[in-house]
Amino acid sequence: MQLVYKPELPKEKRPIYIIGAGGIVRDAHLPAYRNAGFVVKGITNRTKQRATDLAKSFNIPNVYDNVEEMVSAASTNAVFDLTLMPNQFVATLELLPDESAVLIQKPMGDDYKQTIEILEVCRRKKLKAAINCQMRFAPYVMAAKYLIDQGLIGELYDFEVRLTIYTPWEYFPNVVNHPRLEIQQHSIHYIDLIRSFLGNPKKVYSKTLRNPIKPMSSTRTTTIMDYNDAMRAIINTNHDHNFGEKNQESFVKWEGTKGAIKARIGLLLDYPNGKPDLFQYCIVKDGEEPNWVEVALEGSWFPDAFVGTMASLMRYVEGSTDELPTSVEDVVHSMAIVESAYQSNNDGGITPNYNV
Repeated sequence: MQLVYKPELPKEKRPIYIIGAGGIVRDAHLPAYRNAGFVVKGITNRTKQRATDLAKSFNIPNVYDNVEEMVSAASTNAVFDLTLMPNQFVATLELLPDESAVLIQKPMGDDYKQTIEILEVCRRKKLKAAINCQMRFAPYVMAAKYLIDQGLIGELYDFEVRLTIYTPWEYFPNVVNHPRLEIQQHSIHYIDLIRSFLGNPKKVYSKTLRNPIKPMSSTRTTTIMDYNDAMRAIINTNHDHNFGEKNQESFVKWEGTKGAIKARIGLLLDYPNGKPDLFQYCIVKDGEEPNWVEVALEGSWFPDAFVGTMASLMRYVEGSTDELPTSVEDVVHSMAIVESAYQSNNDGGITPNYNV
């Protein structure tokens, strides 16, 4: 079977101007754009030397002292790539020209109040704005979507994300001390992913937990997204499994009435080294034993999925599509689910009657 799993590229590869020069830019944005043939025209960062170093490594012709200088130099068909921390989004978006095209790093705010502020500035300035929820464009996700859209596994009724891994949070100094660590900074990927397949759930149930010997606010979460009495959509994350690789897990699984799909998220195993991804599907045929087929896919979540978010924005701006999958108007719903998950964590649960 020939799987379709690569994002469609724009007709016009518009010049990209990057605001921020952190590790995500070095490790994902710039390698992805180089692989796709996108042209990065300029970069700026509060610590200019970091921008200068990246410009040298990736042949970026212009390094700007600040956002204002970048905006004044940018061409009218520019796409701005905003890779700062969420508490800097609103002030930076205010500096962009009205009706600009901008790709904003996830999450869309540090809390739901900030999410709404970001949405409101995008609306007021009529920005063509998308959030970099790039997991939707990971090769194994797009391959799964192709099989499901073709009806090959029947009616989807079970969607599971499971992580039993060890995450060295010290690699993420900007978020390691965040009061909303696991759901806001990590499980948001899977919440948004499930929404991209199933839409908005009716209710959300969640519990997020800290490790008693670690300072982080939360490192393990179980979230249930409630759709109906047949669809199970569940996210189980455990970032504390530091007992060797033998029993570590990292996968997304889709099950339907005619078959199933399972994708190993290799990136998260032995992080930051990672392991190979693995994509498998099983289509049940009458009278035959289930047979799992393994398919080798090109690329992975990092950096290749970052092509998809930028390509979809460019295609939307040029008019070759009227869909912007990760628009701020869409991803605000993922953030609403995040907020509901925290509310469920704080207020949910029923105390049994033990007085018998």
